[in-house]
Amino acid sequence: QVQLVESGGGSVQAGGSLRLSCATSGNTRDINLMGWFRQAPGKEREGIATFYATTGKSYYADSVKGRFTVSLDNSQKTLFLQMNSLEPADSGMYYCAAEERAPPMTARQALSANLFRNWGQGIQVTVSS
Repeated sequence: QVQLVESGGGSVQAGGSLRLSCATSGNTRDINLMGWFRQAPGKEREGIATFYATTGKSYYADSVKGRFTVSLDNSQKTLFLQMNSLEPADSGMYYCAAEERAPPMTARQALSANLFRNWGQGIQVTVSS
């Protein structure tokens, strides 16, 4: 079993930056796909950035391209999300997710919550205007 714990959330003004971290523990040996998802009140959970360690490829939602950067410390299985130029629309609960032995996938699949079986509890990010 895999445990995921997010950190680094909080409140920031528009235009500011935050860096989220996701630490893993448990049976992490076979994790090769990790990602960040976001859920705003009354909205569905959406994939915003994922990293496929097998190929070193990252995937981003259009809404965050050029502003967010996902990275993975594969030795520690720790995932990061650097968020710059934050906007009020970026507010919500941010969840870290991980999957083991994930096969190659399309960009659309990589941002799908259905692909992930391991989830963190989430952390709040609030961006004020």
